[in-house]
Amino acid sequence: MSPLIENRILHEMADLGARIKSLRTDRNWTQDELASRSSLSKSYLSRLEEGERQPSLAAILSIATAFGLPLNELFGGSHDSGNCGIVRAGSDPLRQGNGLYYRPLLSGDRASNLQPIHVIVPADRTGDELYCHEGEEWMYVIKGSLSLILASARYELSTGDAAHFDARLPHRLAALGGRDAEIILVACAMPRKLLSSYL
Repeated sequence: MSPLIENRILHEMADLGARIKSLRTDRNWTQDELASRSSLSKSYLSRLEEGERQPSLAAILSIATAFGLPLNELFGGSHDSGNCGIVRAGSDPLRQGNGLYYRPLLSGDRASNLQPIHVIVPADRTGDELYCHEGEEWMYVIKGSLSLILASARYELSTGDAAHFDARLPHRLAALGGRDAEIILVACAMPRKLLSSYL
């Protein structure tokens, strides 16, 4: 990793930590309370707030859900009070977490159960740690192919394939064929059948 990229990641980690701490203190929450709401340990959150830890995408989703915010709000994303939030191409840089590169695709400060994210799974991603968090995930492969490890099962997905699963099950993504894979991932904190909103 180049020194420039490493410095940028360290800077973003410090900014994210400060943002999490600010959101927590604005609500008069202790780290213990945020830990309980996010299902993350107090020590993990403490290291995040101090900028000493690079968070996983699952951890970021859990924290955003605990605060009831769109993912981009954790990074000081723009506020849009209109009826439609627009995310312009190139408006937000790719971020890194647990070996993935990602960019939130939700704009504005409106409440939302959906967290759409553009994710790049690098071909050279290492490690085999599985992640889990509350809610469910839906993903669509827009480029390349990848392996979805879900609990004890393994699924291969190619361009145009989609998958939907319970995010509480341990899961991991790995690119196949020696090339990066790109997906659109939509996480939903509280599973709810679409039909129920019309009844």
